[in-house]
Amino acid sequence: MRASRLIALGIAVALTGSLAACSSSTDAGTTESESGSGFPVTIEHAYGETVIEQKPERVATVAWSNHEVPLALGVVPVGMSKATWGDDDGDGVLPWVEDKLEELGAETPVLFDETDGIDFEAVADTQPDVILAAYSGLTQEDYDTLSKIAPVVAYPEVAWGTSYEDMIRMNSAALGLSAEGDELIDELHETVSASLENYPELDGARILFSYIDPSDFSQIGFYTSHDTRPGFLESIGFPVPEIVAEESANTEEFYTSVSAEEADRFADVDVFVTYGDPGSDIVAQLQADPLLSQIPAIANGSIVVLENDTPLAASANPSPLSIGWGIDDYFALLASGVSAQQ
Repeated sequence: MRASRLIALGIAVALTGSLAACSSSTDAGTTESESGSGFPVTIEHAYGETVIEQKPERVATVAWSNHEVPLALGVVPVGMSKATWGDDDGDGVLPWVEDKLEELGAETPVLFDETDGIDFEAVADTQPDVILAAYSGLTQEDYDTLSKIAPVVAYPEVAWGTSYEDMIRMNSAALGLSAEGDELIDELHETVSASLENYPELDGARILFSYIDPSDFSQIGFYTSHDTRPGFLESIGFPVPEIVAEESANTEEFYTSVSAEEADRFADVDVFVTYGDPGSDIVAQLQADPLLSQIPAIANGSIVVLENDTPLAASANPSPLSIGWGIDDYFALLASGVSAQQ
C-alpha cells in the first residue's frame, strides 16, 4: 500500500461554527466576527475547531497543494510543502506554482520535505501565525504537534478527501479572505466548464481512476469517490462506475482494491485511467492478462496512462493553480480514452 499511497498523495464540507451573538457563519463552515477586521475566525475540522484571533501575517502550509490557496489570493507563504512527485525540474516546486511565484515577483518559500512525514522543526523555524492543511491526512499526533507551533486548519472529515473547493473555503477563511476565496472558486468552475465543453465525447463517460501494480496483477486497485480525482469528475457530472459507488459506500478510505477474479464488476467502465512509467508497455500487459483483459475498457484499448512523476499526472489531482495550467490537456487525455473504443 506504500507505493499506491505515495502516488495518491502526489499524483497522494459542510462545516458549521459559532461565536457570540455578534457573529455570522460563512459557507466555509467558519464563523467570522462582524467587526471591521473579520476576526476572530473559528474553523471546524476533523480534530475539533481552530480559532484564529487575528489576520495572519506569516502563513505556513503543509501537505499537498494547500499553499496554492494563499498564492492564488496573492499571499506568499513563509513555508510550504516540497513537491517530491510531478516536479519536472527537480527544484521542489510544481510548474504552476513556479508560474504564480514569478507572477507575484516572489522568491520560493522555505520548502518542507515531507518524504518521511512532516518536518515539525522546519515548520516551527518559519515562525508562522497559522498553518494551513485543509487538504491533508494529518494524524491526531501531527495536529497536536503543529498546534503547539500555531493554529492549524486540518481537513474537514475524510483524510485526503477534501475537494479543492472546500480547501479554498477553509484556507481562505483562515486568512480573512473568504469573499476572495469564493470568487476564486467561481473562476475555477468557469475554467473547468469552458474546457469541458470542448470535449463532448466525454459526456456520460464512466471513468475509473486506478493504480495497478505492474508486478502484481492479482489485485485491481482504484480510487474511491472520497479521493479528489474521481471526486472531481463526479462533481462536474461524470457518472460513477458501479464498483466505485459500491465500494465507496463501504469505506472512508480514498483507495481500495479487489481481486482480479472480480473483473466482471468493471463491466460498465468506459475509460480505465491508470499510472505507468514513461515508455512502459502497461497497456499491452493489461490486455495480455487473462483476467484483466475481460474488462471491456481494457480489451478495447480505452486505457489512459498518466506517466508517473510528471506534472500532468500530478495535475489530475485538481488544485487551485493546477486547474488553469493543465485542465485542457487532462480532458484531452481522457477524451483519447473514449475515442479508442469508437
